[in-house]
Amino acid sequence: MLDSFDKGWFVLQTYSGYENKVKENLLQRAQTYNMMDNILRVEIPTQTVNVEKNGEVKEVEENRFPGYVLVEMVMTDEAWFVVRNTPNVTGFVGSHGNRSKPTPLLEEEIRSILISMGQTVDILDTNIKAGDVVQIVDGAFTGQEGRVVEMDGNKVKLMINMFGTETQAEVELYQIAEL
Repeated sequence: MLDSFDKGWFVLQTYSGYENKVKENLLQRAQTYNMMDNILRVEIPTQTVNVEKNGEVKEVEENRFPGYVLVEMVMTDEAWFVVRNTPNVTGFVGSHGNRSKPTPLLEEEIRSILISMGQTVDILDTNIKAGDVVQIVDGAFTGQEGRVVEMDGNKVKLMINMFGTETQAEVELYQIAEL
């Protein structure tokens, strides 16, 4: 029986070095068990780093969170069963044991991870417009107020008061809140 219809991003714990294999297995199992409507996306956050080897510098894709895989899914009993029983998956982050279902990542957390990976994310729906005064709720300017100067997708340019001088700052839309 379907218990929950909570869609969100969840973090899987895996054996370090098996992240790609878990992704392959999970996508294959989703197809085999007809769970494509519940297991929506599987991502391994990577970053490009410069590595020097034999005096030569090369760009290499490196796993940002070794031992972890992100999965976007609708948390039904069946989908939960398929995911947690995938080979090399050791559990979910945010599950409190005793067969309890895990807690999804916050929208702000997954958005910043996906953006850092260069992926496109949906533009947040908001009533904020140029000229509005907003509160910064995340990032280096947390707690400050700013006046919106320009909005471009999820990027917002603000004028904030720093040391008695108006200074322009650029933040993501999820980092601000209406006053």
